[in-house]
Formats: sequence, C-alpha cells, structure tokens
Amino acid sequence: MWLVRLMVLALPFLVLVPAEAASLPELRFEAPPRMAPLVERLQRVDRTRLLRVAELTGLSEPGPPIRVVLAPEGSAAARRAPSWGVGYAFGAAGLVVLMPSRVPGYPDQDLESVLLHEVAHVLIARAARRRPIPRWFDEGVAMAVSRHGLADRTHLIFATIGRGSLHLADLDAVFPRGSRAAARAYALSGAVVRWLIEEHGEDVVARILAGAGAGLPFDVAFERATGRSLAAAEAAFWRRMDFWNKWVPFLTSSIFLWLLVTALAIVSFVRRRQRDEEIRRRWDAEDAWSGDEDGWVN
Repeated sequence: MWLVRLMVLALPFLVLVPAEAASLPELRFEAPPRMAPLVERLQRVDRTRLLRVAELTGLSEPGPPIRVVLAPEGSAAARRAPSWGVGYAFGAAGLVVLMPSRVPGYPDQDLESVLLHEVAHVLIARAARRRPIPRWFDEGVAMAVSRHGLADRTHLIFATIGRGSLHLADLDAVFPRGSRAAARAYALSGAVVRWLIEEHGEDVVARILAGAGAGLPFDVAFERATGRSLAAAEAAFWRRMDFWNKWVPFLTSSIFLWLLVTALAIVSFVRRRQRDEEIRRRWDAEDAWSGDEDGWVN
C-alpha cells in the first residue's frame, strides 16, 4: 500500500520530466584572415534556427564538430562547385564549404541561410547513418530549415506553371542541369517536404530518416513514417498544386487581362450612367419645385 501511495505522489514529478532535447551542433570555422568579420557574423547565427535543424532531423546528439570552411572565389574548394553554387557539404566527413562572394542567390538569400542549409545536409547524413537518401528529400529538408517564405512560393509558382507534374523519381536528375533547372528542383523539393510536415507533423522527417538509418529502403521508411506510399504522397501533393497549374496560367494570360479590362470598362460605364441619371432626376426635381414657387399665391 505504501508503494502505491509513493507512486501517486511521484506521478506529477514524472510527468514534468522533459523528453530528451536536441543539442546544438558545434561549428568550427576555417577562413582566410580577411574573412574574419564573416566568421564572427556566422558565429552569431540564430541559435533557434540552428536548433531546429537538429530537431527536424531527430538528432538528440548532433555528433562531432562540423568543419565550416569559407572559400574565396578562385580557390580549389570554390572550383569544386558550379559557378552558381553558394555552398556544398560532405555529410560523411562532417564538412561544409561556403562561397560568401556568391551570396545572395536563390535558394539561399543570405550567408546565414547558406550555413543552415549545408549544416542540415551533414545532420541528415548522420541521422540516416550515411545510408542513401534521395537528393530531392535531402535538399527539401535543408530548404525547410532555411525557408524564405515569399521567395520560395514565388519560385514554386514559376517552377510549376505550365510545366505539369514532375515525378520525384526524376527530380534528382534535374539538379545538375544548370542554375535555372536547379532553382526549379530546389523549389519543388522544399515544397514537397514542407507539405509532408504540414500533413504528418514536425517529426515526420526524423521518422523517415530513422527508418532509413535502420537499414530500410527509403521508400519503405517513407511509407512506414507517413502511412502511404511515395506514389500516393506524390499524387496528393500534385493535386494540391493543381490550382497553380490550371488557374494561374489563365489568370496571367492576355485573354483574362482583356476580359478584366473589358469588365472594368463596363462597370465604369454603368456607374457613370447611373450617376448621370441621378443628376438628371435631381435637376428635374429642382425645375419642378421652381415652377411651383412661381405659381404660388399667398
């Protein structure tokens, strides 16, 4: 009996024990002396955003320190990336390389966002235990932690208008096709992952990565985490995007603009006629009143 009472008394304290929280990854910067101000700036990166990277991947322990190299234009590290690339990461090596001179540019609008994006790639690799992950998912998660709101939505609209759906299985091959193709691939990848988070909760990314890290093929890990196959999820996503594919082209077409201008002209004409008619009625009433006054006898 005393044991039951002890358990009842201890229950409130047990409920208050928090779940294991994610820790901030340690970043170690390397840069030429002239880039020291940039290093100081990056060292002050928003800790809340950095913590979100670890939380989204499901890592309570982010692992060993991540090397962050700031590479000047023309250096060997910078030449490894395409001319439009602003950064890259080697997840297995825990290495991030940034090219500050190439910022800003979509999908990263500032140097801090580039840092968060590339750190996300390292943590994604660690959460998946370095097992293969489709690039669209890898990039989509990185986009989700370095989101840009209106910029992302604008690029998504232009990425989908009049182009039709693009299968996720084909999306990985789009990234290396140049800056414009890559911007489309980034926009779609980020949109798909953000949609997954909205549909299945903040921990869906961590559950998918945990399944992949346990040795499951990605499509199996995805289905176990979301309750539906990749094909079903893809179809649902494009149904949501159907509005942009069908209505935006019409709303931005010359036909719609002509109809809009015509409708506005008709509305303006009708309102003008109504005002003119009201003025005429008022004048008629004033004329009638003046005639009564002229014929009035006291």
